[in-house]
Amino acid sequence: MHLDVSNPLWILGRLLLGLHFAWAGIHHFTELDRLTQAMTARGVPAARWVLLIGSAFQAVCGIALILGFQPGWAALGLVLFTIVASIVFLDFWNKEGEARAGAIGTWKTNFALIGGLLLAAAHSAGQTAA
Repeated sequence: MHLDVSNPLWILGRLLLGLHFAWAGIHHFTELDRLTQAMTARGVPAARWVLLIGSAFQAVCGIALILGFQPGWAALGLVLFTIVASIVFLDFWNKEGEARAGAIGTWKTNFALIGGLLLAAAHSAGQTAA
């Protein structure tokens, strides 16, 4: 007898990845002033609007992934979001010492998240084609 655990694992994986992004996006709304100041200091134009739109996008894509609503597109949107956010905010190439090590560590974590999101997108495409 073969036990197929792929569907529960797919749902759990979507839940965990989606929660990570939904939680972070929603949390940004509780830190608007501080995050806007940080983004302005980095030279992000229209920092508050970028923060609001980016956080809403992150939260909506995370929730879509959790609910299984267009999970492939949600995952790919979060890949793009993570790449852009990493380039803008984790500029380890401009840092030294502990700050550089911390930024590199976060880059590695983000690469792992991107890997999981790409797997989710691929799995979703496979389900659509089947």
